[in-house]
Amino acid sequence: MSDKVISVHNLVKKFGSFVANDHLSFEVYRGEIFGFLGANGAGKTTTIRILSGLSKPTSGEVMVAGYDAHKEPEMIKKNIGYMCQKFSLYEDLTVKENIMLYGGIYGMKKQLIRDRTHSLLERLQFEEYGDRLIAALPLGLKQKLAFSVAVLHEPKIVFLDEPTGGVDPVTRRQFWEMIYETAARGITVFVTTHYMDEAEYCDRVSIMNEGKIQALDTPAALKQQYNARSIEEVFIRIARPAKQ
Repeated sequence: MSDKVISVHNLVKKFGSFVANDHLSFEVYRGEIFGFLGANGAGKTTTIRILSGLSKPTSGEVMVAGYDAHKEPEMIKKNIGYMCQKFSLYEDLTVKENIMLYGGIYGMKKQLIRDRTHSLLERLQFEEYGDRLIAALPLGLKQKLAFSVAVLHEPKIVFLDEPTGGVDPVTRRQFWEMIYETAARGITVFVTTHYMDEAEYCDRVSIMNEGKIQALDTPAALKQQYNARSIEEVFIRIARPAKQ
């Protein structure tokens, strides 16, 4: 892998006297599946908000898709996709209407939106659902659709915040197959998850604790470094260090 799409050096984010991000430094590359782990309150969400142009850093250098998070947050927003933990499509619109709406938000031309709507529904085998309201779909189908819409405009990076929460194991596996296909097209996938087995699917994993990145490497290297059988064991040792 080459081509840095995210470059972070000494990122600090403060809320008053509270330091949410404490001098973070890391890089993420084109087509990489990058896992971003940490317990609640570790600083993950704050970092993602900065990387996606929704919040500005207090200090440090943050470049995303070639744009400066201090000066060009609007350009960052145009070059990324985002799927949040809470379902982000409009439940009172149909599947096709949601795709058309988001295509317009992303600034795509109408003919391109139509073409990609057709190919998206065909790829997901969703043709029969095109005119159904989102509210009528099972959660697993909603999640797959939300992810597909987040990459409709072929962004350089897609941020997935707890994307598989609440879905069954089979749907989770299918969702990860979609992630692999997306990364294979050169789109970087930046994913947070509470499922430690999913961290094993990532190319590299970062583990945050108390506002700092405590570990960053491939799953295999982290397991070797911490003499652990799984990423879950690594995570527990970092997030809940044994008291001496």
